[in-house]
Amino acid sequence: MPDSPSDTSGAPSDAELRARALLAEFPVVDGHNDLPWALRQQVGYDLDARDIATDQSAHLHTDLPRLRAGGVGAQYWSVYVRTDLAGDAAVRATLEQIDCVQRLLERYPADLAPATGAADLERARREGRVASLMGAEGGHSINSSLAVLRTFHALGVRYMTLTHNDNVPWADSATDVPGVGGLSPFGQEVVREMNRLGMLVDLSHVAATTMRDALDTSTAPVIFSHSSSRAVCDHPRNIPDDVLERLPANGGVAMVTFVPKFVLQAAVDWTAAADENLRERGFHHLDTGTEAMAAHAAFEERYPRPRATVSTVADHLDHMREVAGIDHLGIGGDYDGTAFTPDGLSDVSCYPRLIAELLTRGWSPADLAKLTWSNSVRVLGDAESVASGASA
Repeated sequence: MPDSPSDTSGAPSDAELRARALLAEFPVVDGHNDLPWALRQQVGYDLDARDIATDQSAHLHTDLPRLRAGGVGAQYWSVYVRTDLAGDAAVRATLEQIDCVQRLLERYPADLAPATGAADLERARREGRVASLMGAEGGHSINSSLAVLRTFHALGVRYMTLTHNDNVPWADSATDVPGVGGLSPFGQEVVREMNRLGMLVDLSHVAATTMRDALDTSTAPVIFSHSSSRAVCDHPRNIPDDVLERLPANGGVAMVTFVPKFVLQAAVDWTAAADENLRERGFHHLDTGTEAMAAHAAFEERYPRPRATVSTVADHLDHMREVAGIDHLGIGGDYDGTAFTPDGLSDVSCYPRLIAELLTRGWSPADLAKLTWSNSVRVLGDAESVASGASA
């Protein structure tokens, strides 16, 4: 059976053709892609060894031909580093990640456009290039230093996820034991400084208490760069309804993610067992290298993996639209940051399949244009406006 809304010959359905036409005008702003980390892990940033101008489907979820095929118009490249890199080592590794993105921009200027603001996104759309922004994933990257935060902003980083999978001294993570009960006073200072700079506060990965504290503190819209609905799939990485309900007053955007263990309830327990299998074999549970993936495959052969689908992700968007409203939704696939993807959403070429599914569910072209493009451009512009007011 084809894994997209197509007929039995594999030809695109009418819905997918309409989705592609819509994306030609209102392309996807994707909130989170871990290509830089994959390039670090796989080839030590040797961009000749992973020339993304050509098909890299044997190694990556992302390359330029598939970004084009998927209708991607803007991408936040994650400059993520793992939390076992701490202190100055985390700062250095984040700088290396930023350097990787800058080298990609220099290498592929006809395809990738540097972007730090909403006007840059619109300019790139007119030029037919993929606007390229950066997001730092995890407050450990700044080593509790506002000076480092300001330096990252000066280098082009336009959001920071307050935590990754582990707490930082000033903020609690969704997947760690509570430490400070949300945001500490210094954590609130971090949020205020991000507002002043025009850097988006990203609340993916953080505890619900941290989400609520950040919403209480921030004077600018927040984002969830890659999170789904906790009411649909009860995983702590997802967004509770009471937080989604606050987005209209804040002006923020929740960008649905595709990671199966965050969108499909049946995948939660399976993934915990699969991660433990990796750790028992000496791998980090987020490792997507060749040997780790072979260990995953052997585990999956013994214990078949529950399969998320395009419809699974659409279920999250239906619920999130009902709770937060259409003006507060976006997309953050987390490609190249996950070992598994839903059936039908295997790589960055697949966004038209999700848009086609939503069309069949009655989503209007106007609503879909907000989901893919307008909401994310607006929220970045609003953060800039708050920063301009703060500096006036």
